[in-house]
Amino acid sequence: MNNLIPKNTICLWFNKDALEAARFYSATFPDSEVTAVHKAPSDYPSGKAGDVLTVEFTVLGIPCLGLNGGPNFSHSEAFSFQVATDTQEETDRYWDAIVGNGGKESYCGWCKDRWGLSWQITPRALSSAMAAGGAEAKRAFEAMMEMRKIDIATIEAARRGKKAPAKTAGKKKSPGTRKKK
Repeated sequence: MNNLIPKNTICLWFNKDALEAARFYSATFPDSEVTAVHKAPSDYPSGKAGDVLTVEFTVLGIPCLGLNGGPNFSHSEAFSFQVATDTQEETDRYWDAIVGNGGKESYCGWCKDRWGLSWQITPRALSSAMAAGGAEAKRAFEAMMEMRKIDIATIEAARRGKKAPAKTAGKKKSPGTRKKK
């Protein structure tokens, strides 16, 4: 038995492009790499002998296995990677990489990559504001509910009870918010 295989690995089902996804993740996030590619030893329901069957990789140090299992199953928001960021530049870099590579924006710091995998790009400033509790957390939470990509300056202003800086105006409302009549 190979002792290098981690005891617990996240298995992610892909239609046929696990290697492309793993290469994207390893190019986008630190402490990420493709560690092995395994080809099918014979034909299988969604592929032929010699096709890439599994890809071993890490994302931010988390061991993963990409399985090219075919179109039977797809990713859902029930599973996501949450990436803690320290600066707006880091937040922007990850968000823009995912969305700019065929992904889709969602709300409250969530986005989906081109393979349908969900990501939460979460600045530590937001986590810290939520952990503070009380009115401070409420203001930060309400500001977050108006965002797609998290804007740290707006979260910090809300935390202090201040208006958001002018550059963040025009954020789209999340589906859970409504204008008061």
